[in-house]
Amino acid sequence: MGFRLVTLNLNGIRSAAEKGFAQWAGEAGADCMGVQEVKAQAPDVHGRFDQVAGLQGHFHFAQKKGYSGVGLYCGKAPSSVVVGLGNAEFDAEGRYVEARFDSSRRKLSLISCYVPSGSSGPERQEAKYRFLDFLLPHLTALARRRDFILVGDINIAHTQADLKNWRSNQKNSGFLPEERAWLTRLLAEAGLVDVYRRLHPDTTDACYTWWSNRGQAWAKNVGWRLDYHLATPALAAKARSASIYKDQRFSDHAPLTIDYGFSW
Repeated sequence: MGFRLVTLNLNGIRSAAEKGFAQWAGEAGADCMGVQEVKAQAPDVHGRFDQVAGLQGHFHFAQKKGYSGVGLYCGKAPSSVVVGLGNAEFDAEGRYVEARFDSSRRKLSLISCYVPSGSSGPERQEAKYRFLDFLLPHLTALARRRDFILVGDINIAHTQADLKNWRSNQKNSGFLPEERAWLTRLLAEAGLVDVYRRLHPDTTDACYTWWSNRGQAWAKNVGWRLDYHLATPALAAKARSASIYKDQRFSDHAPLTIDYGFSW
């Protein structure tokens, strides 16, 4: 009995496919896979990326072409799919899709989420804060009603161990004190668990999932841990192992896979 869940920011599904993403996914053995930054619309996906590795895709596309967008590829049909958060500003950007698997014994949700980046300037940083302010109470309320695992690009390195150059990045988006405090607050108030850190509390250089395309960040492993599994406690307790795949590059992010000791 086991459940394999993958998260990967694709930085464009068409680009990632050209670099071997679909072939890798076919060998990864995932039961479900959350993807972010699909950077496509429904016509681009239909007939080409509806299914990957035998998993059926469920998507929240951005209105703007070539921008954002998230998806969940599932090996079992959900009982329902929630597309968006009910927030007009961010639902236009395609940032949240939730697949629900309900039975008489359990209410389970799997969520793919993409938190905005604030690195392009103050305006986007303020948008990021608005998104975070909306997401926290949503997840806190959801955790009272259902077990869930949220996977995705959170665009926050939580602690000093989560990025190589933490000293020089304390005033940069992704490692701002306010962002890090938000993630601490989310874990506390919603009762969520950072599953990778549960399994690997002390890992530093091996934990990174994103590397800048500037300089030689990848070659020198000057990375950040931006991609997460955030789970309600009962599910987090079932996590058995975690791995970050770095043998191929489909994106500026690496896939994070966690195996759980439960089944659909």
